[in-house]
Amino acid sequence: MISANGRVEVDPAPAPNLDVAAALFHGLSDPSRLMILRHLTTGEHRVRDLTDHLGLAQSTVSAHLACLRDCGLVVSRPEGRASMFSLTSAPHLLGLLEAAEQLLADSGHAVALCPNYGIGTEGLPAPEELRSHTKGTGA
Repeated sequence: MISANGRVEVDPAPAPNLDVAAALFHGLSDPSRLMILRHLTTGEHRVRDLTDHLGLAQSTVSAHLACLRDCGLVVSRPEGRASMFSLTSAPHLLGLLEAAEQLLADSGHAVALCPNYGIGTEGLPAPEELRSHTKGTGA
């Protein structure tokens, strides 16, 4: 909630669903699972389709789909000898992914350089360019 002076007010009492939200984000914390979810935003796919499109092994795709299904993010239905996978709540998931992309754009390279969960400097601009992105951000 935003107060009259434009500051964000946060209820100091912990929300009862923070553990569940953390579990959701943990389920989303693998790049392969995010690739699968992104691909499923285009519609239903078989495991074979996903392995072909994403260049991942069948066992990898199956394991990640099982995780996503256990988290309630995807469902499957039989079609012949195959299973068709789709998103359970495509509009909400798309909104979450778009919000994450905007947050990453707003934070510059701070997330990638985070000492706890960052990916380091691989694929990022040269150090002098990084300094200009993090000036004034406390990073």
